Formats: sequence, C-alpha cells, structure tokens
Amino acid sequence: MLKIVLDGTPSLREASKEVELPLSDKDRETMKKMLDYLVKSQDPAFLEKHPNVRSGVGLAAPQIGINRRMLVVYFLDDPENNHYTTYALANPRIVASSIKRAYLQGGEGCLSVPKGHEGYVYRHYKVTVSAVDGLTGNPVLIKERGYGAIVLQHEIDHLDGILFYDRIDKKDPFKELPGAVAI
Repeated sequence: MLKIVLDGTPSLREASKEVELPLSDKDRETMKKMLDYLVKSQDPAFLEKHPNVRSGVGLAAPQIGINRRMLVVYFLDDPENNHYTTYALANPRIVASSIKRAYLQGGEGCLSVPKGHEGYVYRHYKVTVSAVDGLTGNPVLIKERGYGAIVLQHEIDHLDGILFYDRIDKKDPFKELPGAVAI
C-alpha cells in the first residue's frame, strides 16, 4: 500500500515537474499503483482490515512523495449502473473553464490533510482538461462538470503545491457566492 505524504511536508507545497513523454513504464506503473490505492480505499472489506487507510476519490503524485505532474481519479458517478469515473492522467492542464462556480456543501477533504478545514472551496462548475492518458499514453481531452470538475481541480491544485484549504476565505469561510452551485 502506498504511503500518503501528510500536510506539513514541504514537498506538498512544491510545483511538480512535467512528465517526460512518451510515458515510461515506471510512470505508468506508478499511476496504476495510485489507482489501485483509490479502488482499495473505497472497498469496505479492505477498510475493515486496514482501519488506518482513509477513503479517497483522487490522488496526485505529490501525495505519495513524487513531485511529477501525474494524478488519478476514481469515484462512483452512477450508482444504479455501478459506473465509476476513472482517470489516470499525466501533465493535466485546464484549458477551458466556466465562469459559473460550484462547491461541495460538506466542504472538501484530502488524503494528505487529516485535520478538518471548514468552509466552502469555490471552483469552476465545468472544466476541460488536456492530458495524456496514463494507461494508454494517448492524448485526451476531458470535459467534466459538477463533482467531477471539482475533483479534477482539487488534484491539479496538488500539482501546483496548492491545498484545498488555501482556497477557503479566511475571514468568512462560509461566504456564499451568488449563482454558485452547491453539490
């Protein structure tokens, strides 16, 4: 199981370096291990046997001590059909975003930040991300809205040394932005 780097570790605040292309076998293997971590972290049977593992829906390479622009995402988006959104991305960049904002009503959390930070984290409601698929090596253009867009932005922030609580208004953590979508 991967070891998660925790808040306070200086490398979490560093900007990550681009991944060399074409992807190396080592980089692909790293992203597979990261994805495996997320899948296991959402498995109740696994969590019962490993009570110190926290569930997560996204993981960026800096969170495992590798300051390279790689991230993975894995979350249930359609419970009725048991469908999961799954990404393994190298060198992701937000190339377009909406003016409309969104936030998670319960606030954001992070595998690297065990301590809670209350407040709203406003992000773009829709994003388009350009990247290289970490499993196939092919270029991809991803369009996400709502929850998926929030997760991608959270993980891309990690690649720039930004943690979610940096985006909470310090003076008014629950300030409401007119027109923002609560998720």
